[in-house]
Amino acid sequence: MSETSAVVIGASGGIGAALVEALETAGGHAVVHALSRSGTGLDLEDEASIAAAAHRVAEGPPPALVLVATGVLHGDHAPERTYRALSAEHLLRDYRLNAVGPALVAKHFLPLMPRTGRSVFGALSARVGSIGDNRLGGWHAYRASKAALNMLIRNLAIEHARTHREGIVVGLHPGTVATDLSAPFQAGVAPDKLFTPARAAAQLLTVTAGLSPADTGKVFAWDGQPIIP
Repeated sequence: MSETSAVVIGASGGIGAALVEALETAGGHAVVHALSRSGTGLDLEDEASIAAAAHRVAEGPPPALVLVATGVLHGDHAPERTYRALSAEHLLRDYRLNAVGPALVAKHFLPLMPRTGRSVFGALSARVGSIGDNRLGGWHAYRASKAALNMLIRNLAIEHARTHREGIVVGLHPGTVATDLSAPFQAGVAPDKLFTPARAAAQLLTVTAGLSPADTGKVFAWDGQPIIP
């Protein structure tokens, strides 16, 4: 067993809980930290709670794997099908949770990662955050917030590599997973492309295991294929 820890942010969600279970079963880390708002008080909209969680993690083995398994797509507002449905409230909510929150996690957790040896920081992104791959439009707040996250990942990767030569910072697209986030949109998904949380977690961990420092700053889909910016 490695003398490192793994950290999952968003451990109370479908994908996050499955990641924790898979990591604990694999036994590759001395400690698996399962962090969430409901479980441990880590709130992506409260930087003090993120800093406090990082402080607790710092008391143990250094985290060689940090996965931010959070995100918001809908709630009180359905994804916009037209710019006529845009609202500042909806846009800012998606930016806070899909981009700002993961960036603040990186601010406090990247410095904890070992300076020697391979490490991975990954945040759940989405293929619809790709600007070059956007053919349909719509879903303005979600697309834009994930595109912002992808840019932040690139920025973080560049800076992190200056001190952590084997450190890897990536975005991860899990595909369509049978969770509350995708529930309203599952009807049009082919059965073989609607993944259980357990399968999604296994696929994401396979992807992260196969990454090298040359991959830092990129976004990868569940099948290991890079997603164009």
